Amino acid sequence: MLATEAPSDSPAMATGETTAELLDACCRLIDLLNTPQDIPFLSGLIQREIIYRILRGPAGARLRAIATLGDQSQRTAKAIAWVRANYAKPLRVEDLAKIAGMGVSTLHHHFRALTAMSPLQYQKQLRLQAARERMLMDGLDAASAAFEVGYESASQFNREYSRFFGQPPMRDIRTLRSPTALPMEFGNRQSAI
Repeated sequence: MLATEAPSDSPAMATGETTAELLDACCRLIDLLNTPQDIPFLSGLIQREIIYRILRGPAGARLRAIATLGDQSQRTAKAIAWVRANYAKPLRVEDLAKIAGMGVSTLHHHFRALTAMSPLQYQKQLRLQAARERMLMDGLDAASAAFEVGYESASQFNREYSRFFGQPPMRDIRTLRSPTALPMEFGNRQSAI
């Protein structure tokens, strides 16, 4: 079963039914936000459980193909991993294509097929989510969070943050911290991670 490859033209995203076990693990991960002191000890374990349950589900074959086969998906996954590890650094798609061992247009095509976005859009989403996390968890102000995740302009960060999350950074953080915030508000956008 591990060697089963999904078609290379599979969509970047798909929906499907989930299991009670996967939903329970996701809820437990979100519940950790109520006990921040438990996050360093339990989040990794719960994330591993979520990955295990996803790999055992209908999407597992495609995800295993991406992770294990020496095809375009694996090389694209290498580029995705590089962006995730270096999202705060300036990104030149030409350099990313070299890392993946692909041409620029080929990388764009396969990157979009796996993530439903371009490398630069993916980097921007990672930066915005990381900045949100730093403001929420570390108490950083918007400008400090922006510079820490690689933005050179606080005003550009504020515009992109407002467009992505639906409100300016500090108002969003106040909303998330309010006692009436619903757990789903923490993940109100499609995730790049």
